[in-house]
Amino acid sequence: MTAKVVNNMGIISISEQVLTTIASNAAMESYGIVGLTTKNATDGLFLLLGKDNMSKGVTVYTDNNRVTIDLTVILEYGVRISVVAENIIDNVKFAIEDKTGLKVDKINVLVQDFRVQEA
Repeated sequence: MTAKVVNNMGIISISEQVLTTIASNAAMESYGIVGLTTKNATDGLFLLLGKDNMSKGVTVYTDNNRVTIDLTVILEYGVRISVVAENIIDNVKFAIEDKTGLKVDKINVLVQDFRVQEA
């Protein structure tokens, strides 16, 4: 489904893939996040996604130009989950609203794992 922005010149349609890319890039800029993850269907393990397929860790729903986003993440070991999750939410919300003009209804952050970052 696409989101539509109506202005005096016409209609702008924004695909969910574009919203997914914006959200995944904004989330990765947050302090304390190691990466986005997705569940491997065959063995039930959560895999850290590479830069090419980060969008698989993001699910976007649009309804009446209101956006809901689900992010599945792996955080750095030792960070406060609530602080990092709020930072991710703020970054993603700002990026979506700033770049598209759409209103973000809700952002859900699902923390799947912790990883120790290597120096």
